[in-house]
Amino acid sequence: MAEPPKLFTNKPKKAQLKQFQDQKAKDFSSPLSSSSSSTGSQPPPPPQPPKESFARRYKFLWPMLLTVNIAVGAYLFMRTKTKETDVEDDIEDEVVTIVQTTAADTAPVEKPLPSPTINEPTKLREPILESQQRELFKWILEEKRKIKTKDPEEKKRIDEEKAILKQFIRAKSIPGL
Repeated sequence: MAEPPKLFTNKPKKAQLKQFQDQKAKDFSSPLSSSSSSTGSQPPPPPQPPKESFARRYKFLWPMLLTVNIAVGAYLFMRTKTKETDVEDDIEDEVVTIVQTTAADTAPVEKPLPSPTINEPTKLREPILESQQRELFKWILEEKRKIKTKDPEEKKRIDEEKAILKQFIRAKSIPGL
């Protein structure tokens, strides 16, 4: 069956209202009958309206509160994401500046001579041993395996580089650089 509508918790029942009205009527009728004044009888004051719950009273605030919470959450999420990328960029910038400053500190400051182009012969360096090259390639391959890729293009590029490194490691002779 259908359930009757729910009443507020503090709403008086009909029986209580009748008792209250009867009591007020008796209180008003006794002084009026004893007094000879011609003042009219006053109707009993209406019962207090039931108090609404907090949620119902401020129901217009709930959508606004929800919107503000979502906005603050999105702001904090984006702020932390940009901080992570900024920290990585800052570290790279610091490394570059440190390398530049150390290179500038160690190299004496010389003014270039205004002479026309004088080509100095390039100095030939000693060739790296094949075993050292293989060790270097193995180390590079290990580092490439540790990299976490974010998009498929980067993954494909790294896989190609790893394949080339594997070919160099397996080859009988390594080509000169």
